[in-house]
Amino acid sequence: MYPILVKEDLAPVTKLMIIETPEVARKAKAGQFVIVRDCEEGERIPLTIADFDGQAGTVTIIFQEVGKSTMHLGRLRAGDSLCTFTGPLGRPSEIEEYGTVLCVGGGVGIAPIFPIARALREAGNRVISVIGARNKDLLFWEEKMRSVSDELIVCTDDGSYGRKALVTVPMKEVLEQRNDVSRIWAIGPAIMMKFCSLTAKPFDVPIIVSLNSIMVDGTGMCGACRVEVGGRTRFVCVDGPEFDGREVDWDQLLARQRIYLPEEKLAREKFEQECCKGH
Repeated sequence: MYPILVKEDLAPVTKLMIIETPEVARKAKAGQFVIVRDCEEGERIPLTIADFDGQAGTVTIIFQEVGKSTMHLGRLRAGDSLCTFTGPLGRPSEIEEYGTVLCVGGGVGIAPIFPIARALREAGNRVISVIGARNKDLLFWEEKMRSVSDELIVCTDDGSYGRKALVTVPMKEVLEQRNDVSRIWAIGPAIMMKFCSLTAKPFDVPIIVSLNSIMVDGTGMCGACRVEVGGRTRFVCVDGPEFDGREVDWDQLLARQRIYLPEEKLAREKFEQECCKGH
């Protein structure tokens, strides 16, 4: 069992948990993910690592309650335990001294972009970060991102906080104003990463995205997480989760993400009805 040491509500549907898991914490690196289950019957939920502390033996996960399984996970509290906590999985981010790098986090994608920005800065890079969300209530970790960035730009879609803009707007401005950006990381919803990749393309700057395809076992055996990258079939769990966004077949990825929407909707509605009966 993996004890939940801390549970926080970062936003109305965004939850943070700090888990005691010394083995995973000692080996975790920026860009990797874990797969968790809240109980024996629970679904396997892949989550990119938001933070880790090898000395304290803890890993931080952040997730949104969007379906039955994440809603069920969100009901756990500090003092409860997770049934399984598998990881670290996937390939870590390629951290080197590139010079000037741009880190873009959208929505819950702010969580996994944080350890990447921190590692890049520790490697000697100048880090320019852009974080954004639909509105002020969905933004989180502004100060943590500021602490690992040489420059931080904050925006919201509705203008309720920071600049009123999609993250692609300040991203494009930075690329237009500077010719020394060597690499970009962009993490968020698939549609956001698609448009970040399109924004970066004219500037010929490599853009790394962390793909969130449907995943089952997380070890490369089931093939559920397959994506097309550069005309080749790749598995997000073992070949990724990071890929060059300019080579991703975004239309296929978005279509595959929608495959189980009807079933997910029914499962969520049933769970909500059961919760109402319980009250």
